Amino acid sequence: MMDLILWRHAEAEDGIPDAGRKLTDKGLKQAQQMAAWLTPRLPQNTRILVSPATRAQQTAAALGMEFETVKEVGLSANTVSLLAKAGWPDTHGAVLVIGHQPTLGQVAAFLLSGAEQDWSVKKGAVWWISNRVRQGEGQTVLRSVLAAEML
Repeated sequence: MMDLILWRHAEAEDGIPDAGRKLTDKGLKQAQQMAAWLTPRLPQNTRILVSPATRAQQTAAALGMEFETVKEVGLSANTVSLLAKAGWPDTHGAVLVIGHQPTLGQVAAFLLSGAEQDWSVKKGAVWWISNRVRQGEGQTVLRSVLAAEML
């Protein structure tokens, strides 16, 4: 079984260059609140993959855990690059990806509907998706969707 946890970076300032945008005060609070929710729920040895963009790095830092910075989940990521880097669906255990729209919404749509669509993932939100085998068939299961403002 594999858990793929998609976490969109929290609210960030407007500005250029895009990769250097920092979290707002609200975004820092969103990241801290979601990190507090995630931390006790993340399986041991969860692999954490984070976009190189400043706002994603700041969101990840709220967890206080080691993470890998990888361009395959960054601003130019796509469904194929993200899923390949995460090892979906063959990795055992959990992978947390902290990245961006529209990629996270496209990945969620692809995994849950079989078609890449532009689904919206709110800033700071988490989508927790699992893959499991039941009676010899692979299944994709939506475990949780949580928006930061619901915490």
